[in-house]
Amino acid sequence: MRQYDYIIVGSGIAGLYTALLARQHGSVLIVTKGSIDDCNTKYAQGGIAAAIGKTDSPGLHFQDTVAAGDGLCDEEAVRILVDEAPDRISELVNLGVTFDTIEGEIALAMEAAHSVPRIVHAGGDATGEHLEVTLSNQVSSARIKVLEDCLAIAIVVEGGAVSGIMTLDSRTGKTEELGCRFLILATGGAGQLFRFNTNSRVATGDGIALAFEAGAEIVDMEFFQFHPTALRLPGATPFLISEAVRGEGGVLLNREGRRFMSGYASQGELAPRDVVARAITYEMSKTGSDNVFLDITHLPARVITSRFPQIYRFCLRHGLDITREPIPVAPAAHYMTGGVKVNTWGETSIAGLFAAGETACTGVHGANRLASNSLMEVVVFGKRIVEKAGQGGGQSPVARSGADVRQRLPRRPLRKDAPPPGLSALQHLHWEKTGIIRDRARLAEAAGTLATWQETLPLPADRASHELRNLVVTGRLLAEAALLREESRGAHFRSDFPRKSAEWQRHIILTGQPGGGQ
Repeated sequence: MRQYDYIIVGSGIAGLYTALLARQHGSVLIVTKGSIDDCNTKYAQGGIAAAIGKTDSPGLHFQDTVAAGDGLCDEEAVRILVDEAPDRISELVNLGVTFDTIEGEIALAMEAAHSVPRIVHAGGDATGEHLEVTLSNQVSSARIKVLEDCLAIAIVVEGGAVSGIMTLDSRTGKTEELGCRFLILATGGAGQLFRFNTNSRVATGDGIALAFEAGAEIVDMEFFQFHPTALRLPGATPFLISEAVRGEGGVLLNREGRRFMSGYASQGELAPRDVVARAITYEMSKTGSDNVFLDITHLPARVITSRFPQIYRFCLRHGLDITREPIPVAPAAHYMTGGVKVNTWGETSIAGLFAAGETACTGVHGANRLASNSLMEVVVFGKRIVEKAGQGGGQSPVARSGADVRQRLPRRPLRKDAPPPGLSALQHLHWEKTGIIRDRARLAEAAGTLATWQETLPLPADRASHELRNLVVTGRLLAEAALLREESRGAHFRSDFPRKSAEWQRHIILTGQPGGGQ
């Protein structure tokens, strides 16, 4: 059996960044189910939040993050993020990331729910792609070993601690066990749960399902963030229209051409994402439409094309000139706020197992992620993972807090009327039953169907069947958590419990039996 000090599953910014740091402490292997650049990172348009402006401070960044998190942020984790963010920007510059500048200084943009401009960009709206390419080149130069087209299919746990992973070579069908001292899950999110989403096709909840089936704690799964403005054009896949477009002055109009956000929130278009997404949903329902419009035609064309080159080019390829016409948009699933429960050093409840990026739940985002905090979360806590492991940490499970709700997944009777399982059926189920606006009946129906699929799916044998299995497990965790939380908070909205409750100012942690049992 091949043995490594660090095995990192995933090749987005979380995986690449931690690999570059970990190589200083031992042997490193990156395992990725596609090519090294198949990830969500390159889709990140908005940028990275850091308090480096003259009018900004870590204190302001802290306040904005906690306000967006709606009572569920881990304030220690937020404080670490905002305090370390400026240094992490400097490190990325040293790694070769070229951020946009104005007169020699890093340019800062405004985004919704931030009190001052603090969003650092690269290539306008191509920040994720710039990060991915830069870090990928660094990994290649460092000669870090990468196994492509290799799917992690199980975490091997011995004596309560990680000892390695089982992998499946998608090209040959061969399985292999690989050993390690430390395993870092950096597999990204689970946007493919939903029919309309802004994620890469690789975002299938792999790390969540692997960790859950190994016995790790999973937290905050009910808080799935929907981006308010994804392109909605016939024949075009949902494409993210960045928060920054509204930050630059874009306005939302309904089908009748009327601006409507002031009727839902005092901040108007710059209200938190969950508020804007629900407002758009209500407005579409009122007008019998499947979209609203985001209008930036009042801005100079040169500003639009230079500030949002990716968005401009993508829309133009589909026959839409955003300098002259408003953009048809609608909400789409975007970011998994919950995930594998970790402490401020990235440690999980299983010794030797760490998680980073969207796979992990550090507590920074609380019930609703503040725009552009996610990329910064990756580099801040990715660095802390390697520091902890390099000091010999991660050898014992993290301590548990007593205030949270802990529950094993309930056993549910098999549903005779459940539709046949499949990716399309799963995505339709989640969009209709666990989407932006939820209620008990639809959540219970989703949980029952997903439990039936979980019990009856045949053993996976290839990448597609493993991904479907992972989506079913991850989706069930989402549905069960959303059913438990009888209130509305942040990205979780229940029409049958439309107000926030002090009783629910706590986290829902779900666990299973090691080995995949419920």
